[in-house]
Amino acid sequence: MASPWMSTAESSARARVEQAHTRAVADGAPTAGVRRLVHESWQRSLQLELDPDQPLDARQLTEHDLREYRDSHPLSLALPTIHRLLIRHTLDAGLIVAVGDQDGRLLWIDGDRTMRRRAEGMLFVEGADWSEQAVGTSAPGTALVLDHGIQIHGAEHFNRIVHPWSCTAVPVHDPSTGTMLGVIDITGGDDAVAPATLPLMEAAVAAVESELRIRTLDAQIARPARRIQHAVSRPESLPALSVLGREGGALDVSGASTDLSLRHAEILVLLAWHSSGLSAERLAELLGCSVDTLRPEMVRLRRVLESADASIVPTSRPYKLPRSFDLDAQRVLAFLDRGAHRVALAGYSGQLLPTSTAPGIRSIRNDVSSRLRESMLTDASLDTLLAYARIDEAAYDVEVWTACLTRLPAKSPKRASIVSRLERINSELA
Repeated sequence: MASPWMSTAESSARARVEQAHTRAVADGAPTAGVRRLVHESWQRSLQLELDPDQPLDARQLTEHDLREYRDSHPLSLALPTIHRLLIRHTLDAGLIVAVGDQDGRLLWIDGDRTMRRRAEGMLFVEGADWSEQAVGTSAPGTALVLDHGIQIHGAEHFNRIVHPWSCTAVPVHDPSTGTMLGVIDITGGDDAVAPATLPLMEAAVAAVESELRIRTLDAQIARPARRIQHAVSRPESLPALSVLGREGGALDVSGASTDLSLRHAEILVLLAWHSSGLSAERLAELLGCSVDTLRPEMVRLRRVLESADASIVPTSRPYKLPRSFDLDAQRVLAFLDRGAHRVALAGYSGQLLPTSTAPGIRSIRNDVSSRLRESMLTDASLDTLLAYARIDEAAYDVEVWTACLTRLPAKSPKRASIVSRLERINSELA
């Protein structure tokens, strides 16, 4: 799955790796032209007597065992976060996201459907063992061995059936004990190992670990489980409401997703934001409608929520959510408050309900956007500020781009592109 636009240098580099792989598996000799971590992983694979030409063995659990194992695994608590930060962006991008346990067994796989079907050909499927001990060098398996994020390109994989693929993987740890819980992987073509992919994955994993810290609170994982046993205290997960960068809302309750209309998403955002409740008159005012219009809409919303989970249906007099919601916009602000700027930015997938004209939503949208911008300008690292400058709402923000230029070292090669960007902005605005 190499790019048809691959340069001659890139093509030559790939050929060198393929030749090095052939020499390594033939006689195990030290190989030039490959990274040290790859060569060392190849050597471990050879010591395990793995055959690079042997079709991979899925070694799948039964469907029942896999379902029970996944339900009890700590990373199941973070699936909504993984979906918001990673999976939703891969559905039509030629990429797939896999979540594995600490032993390298793949528990969840999602993303581009076409790529998922292709990946089945190499048994990259839920329940399969992709540890280094089972398949040799791969991003998920080798990341677990090394205990840090890595990228594996094409022929760097030990098994030749995986050579058309590339992947980036980062381990996930329990935030309380440091215990390794598993690994998150992005697999696909060259885009899966783009320079920005590893920092993005590391930010997503940081968000997952923060999510686990919030969700588990005082629950402690006594020790890493083996294969199929996990003694984990699982607090009840919160309903997750995603509205950033969306024209409507997405509600995740106990792993089931429900799409919400713009109006229903607006109502839930306002009730989540005003957790003490709102009178019918005040809610109607924030929505920019009359009370007579609001009441039948609330009836329709209750029906939608009852089909998802009756325990989340709002009460009346005042209108109030009976349970706390995990609102993605509030999560971004919480990360900003804790100084986790890169994680906050990774979780910010766009303005809150950008097409909404409801007064209350416009106010919340502006609040979130302005607080994010202020934090980026005043407290974020240079790399995070540069990443923020490239999102849609900062694309023409002269102050943001000027701040990037001011903070760059005098001899940074990035200065020229930023100067060009500022000139283009000024020209277009003029």
